[in-house]
Amino acid sequence: MHYYIITGASRGLGKALAEAILRQPGTTVVGVSRHATIEHPRYFHQPLDLSDIAAVENNLHKVFPRWTDAASVTLINNAAVVGDIGYVGEQTNEHYNFVFDVNLVAPAMLMNTFLSAYSGLSMPRTLLNISSGAAQRPVDGWAAYCASKAALEALTATAHKEQLLRGSGVRIHSLSPGVIDTGMQEHIRAAEPNSFSEAARFHEYHQQGSLAAAEQVAARIVQWLQKSGRPDEAVVLRLADIS
Repeated sequence: MHYYIITGASRGLGKALAEAILRQPGTTVVGVSRHATIEHPRYFHQPLDLSDIAAVENNLHKVFPRWTDAASVTLINNAAVVGDIGYVGEQTNEHYNFVFDVNLVAPAMLMNTFLSAYSGLSMPRTLLNISSGAAQRPVDGWAAYCASKAALEALTATAHKEQLLRGSGVRIHSLSPGVIDTGMQEHIRAAEPNSFSEAARFHEYHQQGSLAAAEQVAARIVQWLQKSGRPDEAVVLRLADIS
């Protein structure tokens, strides 16, 4: 059995990834999210609010069981939030706690526990962090999102280097999937232009039908994940880099 652990599996790209994987026999998905929106005999829901770090820490043992029939194990840190869109100095401090907890602290804890729980095993193990183009460039109004995704990419690259030095064989990557038609995009389009200078461009993406369908992006990611890969491949990837 090939096991996949996916955060944010209740909607958007996370749900599309889970559904694409479940269409294939011999797969099981553990969805980590606040709500369960998938019904399937090989889907198991682990309720967890990633903004509640104490709850994450206390429930990590439920997310990573020691499966006796595992042919491979994959963790996809997909859940993320933009948070309130606004300039630094015009936000509450709680905003930064919230965004960094969901986008960085919880994924770091999940990565750490994944690598610890499945260390020393010979089966294929893959860790994929869903990043963003915003990790590589400043977007006004998105400071917490940009910074948290940039930090996640640095964490990914460091863990990748460490696992290479250990010779563990674990594949570790971050992937920017591009602009996808999800609830996050609806939230972005609702931003006030005086808090987000690129608001008009994101409205154009929607009006011109330029947003990628989550199902199409998920299909490409799953196809790439299921190819045999070497752990010394490029670490930080864009959707255009995978085939």
